[in-house]
Amino acid sequence: MNQYKFNVFKNGYFSTLLCIVLIALLQGCKSEPEHASLSRIIERGYITVGTSFGSTSYYIGAEGPTGFEYELAQKYAEYLGVDLKVVPSYNLDELFSKLDSGEVDILAAGLTVTPNRVAHYNFSPSYNRISQKLVFKQGKDRPRNLDQLNGKLLVTANSSHVENLENLKIDNPLLTWEETVELDIEELLLKVLDESIDYTIIDSHTLAVSRRYYPEISIGFTVQSEQPLAWAISRKGDDSIFASTIEFFGQVHHDGTLLALDDKYYGHVEQFNYVDTRLFIQAVEQKLPKYRHLFEKYGQEIDWRLLAAISYQESHWEPHARSYTGVRGMMMLTLPTAKQMGIKSRLDAEQSVRGGAKYFKRMFDRMPARVPHPDRLWFALASYNVGLGHLNDARAITKKQGGDPDRWVEVKARLPLLKQKKYYKHTRYGYARGDEPVNYVENIRRYYDTLTWMDDKQRQENELKNKLLTPEEQIVTTEVAETTGG
Repeated sequence: MNQYKFNVFKNGYFSTLLCIVLIALLQGCKSEPEHASLSRIIERGYITVGTSFGSTSYYIGAEGPTGFEYELAQKYAEYLGVDLKVVPSYNLDELFSKLDSGEVDILAAGLTVTPNRVAHYNFSPSYNRISQKLVFKQGKDRPRNLDQLNGKLLVTANSSHVENLENLKIDNPLLTWEETVELDIEELLLKVLDESIDYTIIDSHTLAVSRRYYPEISIGFTVQSEQPLAWAISRKGDDSIFASTIEFFGQVHHDGTLLALDDKYYGHVEQFNYVDTRLFIQAVEQKLPKYRHLFEKYGQEIDWRLLAAISYQESHWEPHARSYTGVRGMMMLTLPTAKQMGIKSRLDAEQSVRGGAKYFKRMFDRMPARVPHPDRLWFALASYNVGLGHLNDARAITKKQGGDPDRWVEVKARLPLLKQKKYYKHTRYGYARGDEPVNYVENIRRYYDTLTWMDDKQRQENELKNKLLTPEEQIVTTEVAETTGG
């Protein structure tokens, strides 16, 4: 090899070697991913929370993000004095991977505290307890235990349901199931309803909400007794976040925040009536279209769907409805109330809806401004039913007993006391059937939830159809909808 070639070879060799050394040094200087810590969260001014899409965790409603887990996480962020950044996912594996990598600081996703999870993660104090239910379609043979399963069982992959089934299989070797990473729990319920599968497993609190929309979902048996729900926290780094959740949950337990939030999402769905739910859904499909334009016209200051729910509770959307107490019409107005609202005929559907909307708005406006939303709505509904005086008597009892008179969950526990002499004899307005406004409000809340869900779903389907239509077809569809009031 001549000197020139040797020098080229030598220079090229050393250049390559130098690059390799520099790359190695740079890689060696790279720091490990910074693990989540409270000081890091405070310093950057926001907390990143991983959650799952769903009716009980996080979803985008008409007024923006909502859901039990979202609201609770928002309160935790406020407690820390930082902003909330939500990272939602459809996949549990993805959520835990993001927690492991430090992409999220905490998981608030309705997670059951199971032995396998406890072995790898810390968990906040529990904020609820739920059981696991095996469900099937109404009308099919009801399985009462694992031995009676005779069909396809499909569950969410990597869920607490799978962990429980694996434990059950030890004593039930013939037990089989399939897992899916593609379908969420609502899609699994729809699979049960269209008979693509025979069974699935769902958490009790999610089931309570879902049966308002899918009443044909029936419970076979309890697969797993109650277990705690909690937030998952990485064990990497220090325990500062874990310690802060202990303080936070202690506070929201003590001040009633957690109780009020639980009532907002689950307090009105604890009782399920298949026949009532089925009849309401049929009425929405068959009777509501005739009167919807009235609720939309006079429900401008409140959600028209709430006004419609009130009317259904009052009259089942029957313009000539009448009760033994003499109230009449779509909104079941008393004669004095109708006169106060300027209503000449309680049996005229439009006049009744107009009068009912006006009267409810009056009740709403008389609620103290300090009462938070949505409690103010529920107080107004209770007043619509039992009268403002009796409601205030119950609020006074609540305060006297150390409760919060501005929270519906606290006051509804005292309203039935107005039937007991030892309580009502010390009130201003005396005896009242206080359990009736409680049932009244909770029924309307259930109807309102169902109607809102059905209306939002129909609107989403219409929007999807319009995206698939040509501009000319969209104009024709809009003209038809305006003509029919749809």
